[in-house]
Amino acid sequence: MLGLAVSFLVLVAVLLTEGWQAFGHRAQGERAERMHHSPQWAGSHFENPQPLHNEVWGSLTGALHRSDDVSPHTPVPVQAFDAGVFATAPASGLRVTWLGHSSTLVELDGVRILTDPVWSERVSPYDWVGPTRWFPPPIPFDQLPAIDAVVISHDHYDHLDLGAVLRLDERKVTFVVPLGLGAHLEYWGVPTSRIVELEWWQSTKVGAIEITCVPARHASGRVGYDYGATLWAGYALVGTRRVYFSGDTGLLPAMKTIGEKLGPFDLTMIEVGQYHQAWPDWHGGPEQAVRAHQWVKGKLFLPIHWGAFALAYHGWTEPVERALAEATRLSVPIVTPRPGQPFEPATPPSVERWWPPLPFVTGAQDPIVSTQLE
Repeated sequence: MLGLAVSFLVLVAVLLTEGWQAFGHRAQGERAERMHHSPQWAGSHFENPQPLHNEVWGSLTGALHRSDDVSPHTPVPVQAFDAGVFATAPASGLRVTWLGHSSTLVELDGVRILTDPVWSERVSPYDWVGPTRWFPPPIPFDQLPAIDAVVISHDHYDHLDLGAVLRLDERKVTFVVPLGLGAHLEYWGVPTSRIVELEWWQSTKVGAIEITCVPARHASGRVGYDYGATLWAGYALVGTRRVYFSGDTGLLPAMKTIGEKLGPFDLTMIEVGQYHQAWPDWHGGPEQAVRAHQWVKGKLFLPIHWGAFALAYHGWTEPVERALAEATRLSVPIVTPRPGQPFEPATPPSVERWWPPLPFVTGAQDPIVSTQLE
């Protein structure tokens, strides 16, 4: 019995030691003081105006009904990389390259912005356990064009990637993040001068682009005991054209305000994947993503947060199939590029079903309905 206890303690020590750097750091001093003055601060952590609904039992039993196609059985078709694309500015002023999950490269008015860049093999504090990516990053890191800024929506591992941060820091880019998240970056060596921390509705300028931090409905935390220690957000990127990046979010009433204040958006990049009825407020699901697109006054809809990692129980193609069906039903223009395929929203490519035809559960069969929307 004693030997078992010692082995357990050794295992815990190893896990803490190996993951310590990736866990990040909690805000202190002036940063913490600023956080505590936020309307979203609830005494010990950040909280949503409409708190998240969770069903623990449903989350556990959901694994019993896990799709046979949670991960691809064949290689995911990825656009072949062509560095020459980035040698010429987009004719319309806006070009976007979806890299899988929530990572995108946005080129707007001569400014290049990465959203939630993840280049690591796993979304985990460890390199030997955790969800593994299904394909190499469509743009090799050493062939990325010059980047002006990185926007990060929150600190979960599939959005805040230590490896990517360290490599991007070498390029001396500006990091735009929600309140508190700068503590992680500073701990990892990013100079304070290149960290811009924003509260919801605050803005900063990068070149000719105004970046506004906007409300999202989600959570944060990298260890377990740091739930809500940093804020989460979406972003509006505004220049001659407008882009909305949702980050991770359930449906929330503030999306209507986002549309009124900052829309209409030429392109919305809204998460459609990693949902379940047990957590309908954490991730709103495909049908509600189309609704969110309408609420923020979007013109063209790009589904994101799917196609790279298995983080829920549904089939890997189900999010895009359901998003496409709902967009078609409501006559919402949608674009479904392959990972790594650049496109200009002003002249979007035709919808291509580049993924395999797999069985999936429809929105009517498994509706995801966020709570407290009235």
